[in-house]
Amino acid sequence: MIIRQFLAWTQHSSAGRRAEAASALVRAYLYTNLDPEAAWEAKTAILALLDDPAPIVRRALAEACAASARAPRPLVVSLAADQPEIASLVLARSPILTDADLVDAAAMGGESIRAVIAARHHLAYAVAGALAEIGGPDTLARLAANPTAQITTGRLLRMVERHGDDARLREALLARADLPLEVRHAVAGRLARALSDFVTACGWLSPERGERVSREASERSVLDLCAHAGAGALGRVVQHLRSTGQLNAGLILRAILSGQMPFAEAAYADLTGFDRARVAGLMRQPRGTAALHRRAGLPEPLLAAFEAALTAWREAASGAGTLQGAGLSRRMIERALTACEGMPFAEMQAVTALLARYEAEAARDEARAVARTIAAAAQAREAARLDTERLEAEWRAAQGLEAERLAAQRQEAGLEARALPSLEAPAARVPAEAAPDAIEAVLDTLPDALLASFREEQERLHRDGEAARAREAAEAVLETIPEGLIASYREDRARLRLAA
Repeated sequence: MIIRQFLAWTQHSSAGRRAEAASALVRAYLYTNLDPEAAWEAKTAILALLDDPAPIVRRALAEACAASARAPRPLVVSLAADQPEIASLVLARSPILTDADLVDAAAMGGESIRAVIAARHHLAYAVAGALAEIGGPDTLARLAANPTAQITTGRLLRMVERHGDDARLREALLARADLPLEVRHAVAGRLARALSDFVTACGWLSPERGERVSREASERSVLDLCAHAGAGALGRVVQHLRSTGQLNAGLILRAILSGQMPFAEAAYADLTGFDRARVAGLMRQPRGTAALHRRAGLPEPLLAAFEAALTAWREAASGAGTLQGAGLSRRMIERALTACEGMPFAEMQAVTALLARYEAEAARDEARAVARTIAAAAQAREAARLDTERLEAEWRAAQGLEAERLAAQRQEAGLEARALPSLEAPAARVPAEAAPDAIEAVLDTLPDALLASFREEQERLHRDGEAARAREAAEAVLETIPEGLIASYREDRARLRLAA
């Protein structure tokens, strides 16, 4: 009866009042213990409010039930198909919606709806895969930036394939902590291609040279990424490169010349069908290089370069040679160039051109390393010099403060020394028991030399005072002697002096 009265009342109230009443009714249904009959009537009334022509009423329903797991499923599904500003409230948070509901909403909704779904917490593989196939750059960037979204490697590669030119998407992908190596390489390749297209459009490079620069940059990036990768990651990267047509003889030769033997072993294993252990054994045998080369289907003119590079590597591994740092690739390249000198010009030209580019690249890498070392040493010396100057400035400042303190002490000591003779003047006004302590406190503040001088003067005054008191005592005794006796004593003294 109460629900019927509520529905009758909502027919004549304003849209704002109906929205407030709808929100209160949904909250009462979700968070209060209604009896079964009242709950059924409340649910019926809530579903009836979906037909309200005012969007504000349906928005109030969506706000009230968006995060609740007790909301009626028909209500949530209906709101998910409403206007985008209403549907986004439940699509972003509602636990009632299944993966199928989200996929359907992504397919039927616009880009704003897909972006809301892409940011949903704990997005499942199926929903993320659907978004990767139909989402735009903004949706894919939000999906890649969602750390809780479950996305397979294939879908990540599909995202790069569809919208890898978008800078926001590349940045979001590279920020993911679980991004596979093959996806990182794909992102780096799209970035290299974008830069190549830019410089080509500006007329700075020809299209052919720009394509070569992009390819070589992509090859360097994949080797850098695989430098410390495990066997499983290397296998996945090699499979990805082969499926995209990027696994070629030039990349394998670059890997060998750079000392990336695990990558070369994985590449040979993928091309030949041999297991990694057998490939590693053949690479360590002088006669195994040709067998691997031909089984992998690599160009025959490159065989001499491969054999020379692997020979230099085996010598270094056995201790017969040394290949360290930037000298690793340069020495191997020199051996490969020497091995190609006896080839026919038609075959030698392409190989030597490739090796010459590798040699120039290695020389530049070595120069960069030396320059960085020199720059680091110069920065260290400059930092040490600045630290020394700072310490000297602090020492001079400390010395100046110490000199000022000593001067102030000497000045204070001089003033107190000049005030010492007047200490006895007000003695009558100082209590007798406080005078010694006050004098000792003043004396403790004087320098040692001045204090010694003062004490000597005090001792001299003390001796003079005792002599004066002795004379006064003698005179007092003489005053008690009769004048006649004194006159007789003086006459006897005079007579003795005359006799002498």
